[in-house]
Amino acid sequence: MVTLVVGILNFVSRVSFIAWFARNDMPPLLTRALRHVPVAMMTAIAVPAVVFLAPGALDLTAGNAKLVAAVVAGLVAWWRRNTVETMVVGMGVLWLMRWLVG
Repeated sequence: MVTLVVGILNFVSRVSFIAWFARNDMPPLLTRALRHVPVAMMTAIAVPAVVFLAPGALDLTAGNAKLVAAVVAGLVAWWRRNTVETMVVGMGVLWLMRWLVG
């Protein structure tokens, strides 16, 4: 019963925004703020996966292969603006670092 009530509340809360903004214009401030959601979500997912080796074990050293690969991939993304090149270089650096460092 609780699952059904929570499901209905979840559905109603999501549909209410869709129905409201289907009939009304979205405020400019909200429009500008929503542009940042994808970057914020990606950051929230990627950063912990890169800088933490285990829960609570922060590793910001040059021996962290994921961190080095992420920094290099970020530089390639900024410089080349090409998603495929960014992924290929990032994975190449990650594999090379894991092979060299262990």
